Amino acid sequence: MKAAVVGGGWAGIAAAVALADAGHDIAVFEMAPQLGGRARSVAGEPPYDNGQHILIGAYRDSLTLMRRLGVAPEQVLKRLPLALPYPAEPGLRLPPGPPLIAFARGVLANSGWPLSARFGLLAAAGGWLARGFRCGASLSVAELCAGLPVVVKRDLVEPLCVAALNTPASQASARVFLRVLKDALFSGAGSADLLLPRRPLSDLLAGPATAWLGDRLRLGARVKQIEPGWRVDGEAFDAVVLACTSVEAARLTAGVAPAWSTVAHGLGFEPIITVYLHSTGSALPSPMMALREGSDAPAQFVFDHGALGGTPGRFAFVVSGAASWVERGGCAEAVLAQATRELRWATPPVIDKVLTEKRATFACTPGLARPPAFIAPGLWAAGDYIAGPYPATLEGAVRSGHAAAQGVATGAGTGANGAANGSPTNTP
Repeated sequence: MKAAVVGGGWAGIAAAVALADAGHDIAVFEMAPQLGGRARSVAGEPPYDNGQHILIGAYRDSLTLMRRLGVAPEQVLKRLPLALPYPAEPGLRLPPGPPLIAFARGVLANSGWPLSARFGLLAAAGGWLARGFRCGASLSVAELCAGLPVVVKRDLVEPLCVAALNTPASQASARVFLRVLKDALFSGAGSADLLLPRRPLSDLLAGPATAWLGDRLRLGARVKQIEPGWRVDGEAFDAVVLACTSVEAARLTAGVAPAWSTVAHGLGFEPIITVYLHSTGSALPSPMMALREGSDAPAQFVFDHGALGGTPGRFAFVVSGAASWVERGGCAEAVLAQATRELRWATPPVIDKVLTEKRATFACTPGLARPPAFIAPGLWAAGDYIAGPYPATLEGAVRSGHAAAQGVATGAGTGANGAANGSPTNTP
């Protein structure tokens, strides 16, 4: 078949590679001058990343796609056991080994929590495990964890929630949060390991995909119209995968699948702000550290790029769920003050660069209706916002790209999550 992929982020790359591997004639339309979507490098010497993205050991489809494009994950990613150290505090650290045993050992060894708090978390986790990590669709993370000790919520639940779902615990879907915990903490040895980029982000996928796809790419080409048939700006295709943002996909489907377009258009968004500081001669105790968020402390995490094989003295402070700070006009000075207060520096840190992604992810709220992958026969959608069990993650994007490619190749009439005829579904 002749297939069009509209959008060259991680979902579009996954769909394009899968379709090309199946022998189809593909064209990839990307409005930007480069691939990668929101997970790419931006101008700088050396380049900056458009936000501090990380992977985890459970991201098997993403790692497989990297290898397919000739990238060795062990060379471009630094694998570390899951650890959430805070300044001057060891925090939770998971040892290697079988997931259940490793989790229990890590929790019990966390001397920063009272023994009652450690047993409280293990009891709650045991209950989640017994229920298959399932809960009601309307439940928030804050409601799910209301009975947990305060220190556990402060030091584990809230930072993990905002890191994984980019949505504050009071507004985040407990059902999606539990699925993240299940896959990360309990799906096999190494699943919870942190995989931190040790090369510019575009080296992980976008750059290799550009070389691999070659003349099948049409960069700097924003699609204006899709017509039944299927025609993309007048050019005929047998099938189309919309792997662009939900906003673009809603625009392009308004005339051909209005019900689907309405659901996509109705998604809300959460921003992420990344503040890069520079301090010559400085280094963190760990490549990644957690920070306690507060009214005058925006950042939840900080990454030491020098410790990851990048630019020495460059530190990325991440402010997830940053809507209130965007409304206030930014948070660079507040992050600088937070960093100066909480961390030790060889030289005074200075603001290097600020990147604000106002539509970084969809707002992962309880009972959220997300559009299905299947739009119409021959027309599919892919992206981290598509209906499924995961929040807006790189792995979710890659899996959706694979699912859309499979749907195109088989001519199936339903999406990977069982949605048919473009009807909206709730996140399972």
